[in-house]
Amino acid sequence: MKSLAELAAIREKMQSKVVIREGEAAIRVVVGMATCGIAAGARPVLNALVEGVNAQGLTDKVTVTQTGCVGLCQYEPIVEVYENGKDKVTYVKLDAEKAAQIVEKHLKGGQVVTEYTIGA
Repeated sequence: MKSLAELAAIREKMQSKVVIREGEAAIRVVVGMATCGIAAGARPVLNALVEGVNAQGLTDKVTVTQTGCVGLCQYEPIVEVYENGKDKVTYVKLDAEKAAQIVEKHLKGGQVVTEYTIGA
């Protein structure tokens, strides 16, 4: 059993991740977390996005949320990025490393990582 201080530290760390997932911001990142997405590895992708947004200090600009089935199971894990005034970007067949690149290049730098999009 962990001490009360250790449990409080874990709770505080996880609270910041939950706030990111529930917030409203100019950029909304949605991860497909239905059974097909989870089986394809969406959980590490979601975690990498949340941690990357936190590490880059983008919590005021980016919200990371999850959804059910996107309807394109063969392309899972799928991440959709919605930005005000721009077309939706759909990233497919992601892993945690690709998700980290999306945080750096797209969410922070403003450039779509086209090699990971559905049209690539």
